[in-house]
Amino acid sequence: MGSEQELQPAVRYRGFLLLAQNNHSWLVRPERSPMTLLPFRTPTCSLEDVKALVDWRLSQESSLIGAA
Repeated sequence: MGSEQELQPAVRYRGFLLLAQNNHSWLVRPERSPMTLLPFRTPTCSLEDVKALVDWRLSQESSLIGAA
């Protein structure tokens, strides 16, 4: 009847949940509030690429705070 979806476990990384999607993209959400970054989706990529993207976004956020 319905399509079976494999549930992928969430990966915790530096205060974020990395959730694999069926199309091999990722949903990145903060584990708790207050959010330092808003949730976002990635293009199709590997787990290592997602972690690098989170690191890059966190470094951009901290550089913006330092400039203020």
